Amino acid sequence: MKVLVHIDDAEQWREALARRLPQAEVFTSSAPAEKRREADYLAAWKPSAELLGEPERLKGIVNLGAGVDALLGNPGLPEGVPIVKLRDAGMAELIGDYVRYGILHFQRDFDRYRRQQARRDWREHAVVDKADWPVGVLGLGAIGAKVAAMVAADGFPVHGWSRSPRSLDGITCHHGDAGLDELLGQVRSLVLLLPDTPATRHVIDAAALARLPEGASLINPGRGSLIDEAALLDALGEGETEGRLRGALLDAFPEEPLPDESPLWSHPRVWVTPHMAGPTPLGEALDQVAEALLAFEAGEALDTVDPEAGY
Repeated sequence: MKVLVHIDDAEQWREALARRLPQAEVFTSSAPAEKRREADYLAAWKPSAELLGEPERLKGIVNLGAGVDALLGNPGLPEGVPIVKLRDAGMAELIGDYVRYGILHFQRDFDRYRRQQARRDWREHAVVDKADWPVGVLGLGAIGAKVAAMVAADGFPVHGWSRSPRSLDGITCHHGDAGLDELLGQVRSLVLLLPDTPATRHVIDAAALARLPEGASLINPGRGSLIDEAALLDALGEGETEGRLRGALLDAFPEEPLPDESPLWSHPRVWVTPHMAGPTPLGEALDQVAEALLAFEAGEALDTVDPEAGY
């Protein structure tokens, strides 16, 4: 089989995948066009429409990440070609660390101390017990479930939400519209780990933000489309005075890189990171890619992406 690899560190992936699958011919998108046209499989992260249209006999695509919104929204995506995405593959622990930092950032008042430092204001805040700081996790897939478990292991009460019912040890699970409304009303930090689908776009809108308790915080290592930005800015308020929402740690945005003119860059209660919460580690991800390619080639059943559902 012939495998075309496209990702920022494509040569590293090519070498590792060639060692793992010696029976395969593995090449990157820097190969000549005639070679790219021969590819049986594409292992890629955010390929261009032109690259997607080049292979003439593509039998399967492996998305080198957990989010498939960029791929499904690509106008060059060929119809009928099955897609497999990475599921956790070591990303969950990294995202879990990001989330735990975000929760502690607000629970231990680091946001307030940072602003006090700029004013030379030496003033201590009483510590809120972890038991009194409930955390909500929207999205209980492979990554969300592990992140929820990590946060719960730290001693925070965790409420999880999914479209359909789930049961997870140590997590209070909610589902459906009524469950989302119930969760929002009782969490002090809200974590977004939902996929980008028509059903999840702007799930955090003005109404959802109004349901959160006064002084709640928002942490989004998921998808930028989940948040109505205008509603978020309104909830945050202006200047140094805290609005209804205390602050937001944001790693994903509808347009990336975040445009220079975005007000999020300079808002005093927003922390922007450049979509770095969960980079794809090569080791475990490589195992999943190799297994998927071998299963494709053997004609075995695979857990593929549903383009209609968006994940």
